[in-house]
Amino acid sequence: MAFELAALPYAYDSLAPFMSRETLEFHHDKHHATYVNNANNLIKGTEWENASLEDVIKGSFGKNPAVFNNAAQHFNHAELWKSIKPNGGGAIPGELLKKINEDLGGLDKFRADFIQAGVTQFGSGWAWLALKDGKLVIQKTPNAENPLVHGATPLLTADVWEHAYYIDYRNLRQKFLEAYFDHLVNWDYVAEAYGKAV
Repeated sequence: MAFELAALPYAYDSLAPFMSRETLEFHHDKHHATYVNNANNLIKGTEWENASLEDVIKGSFGKNPAVFNNAAQHFNHAELWKSIKPNGGGAIPGELLKKINEDLGGLDKFRADFIQAGVTQFGSGWAWLALKDGKLVIQKTPNAENPLVHGATPLLTADVWEHAYYIDYRNLRQKFLEAYFDHLVNWDYVAEAYGKAV
């Protein structure tokens, strides 16, 4: 089944000043689109041609780097666009907040640890909130890796590849992650993903 690039669920200029129209146009329309096109071309005529995206990711991990990298980056970016929204940040829905308090030591510690995961991911990669073995965990992954290949369910992600923030923040990755957490995260989506995962 061919993978498709979904339209952004908000206007290109609606995340400003925390994420600019220019960033979204490059990031979604160029980078993400390239991963989708590459993945579709690479799986043609292979065992993964009719597989789900998740099955392609899990099946190609460690076996076919080109297929894995493009399929996983398609998945990661699709999660990214759902993880953020205009006027994001703010209050976290009750059940999710309760779980954050139980597993991650409270909201302030979660915020600090999530940002630190993104800041300390050397080179390109991702920071994640995921559910693993019934517990919330913060993970950081290099390049295209994601929680799916580490036995976890992704709930929230921040992209720390330079193309995600360089136009708006230059080399200030921490400033980007602070703005991301405080002003962009779509906690309703994260809570919905958590509800489906438990």
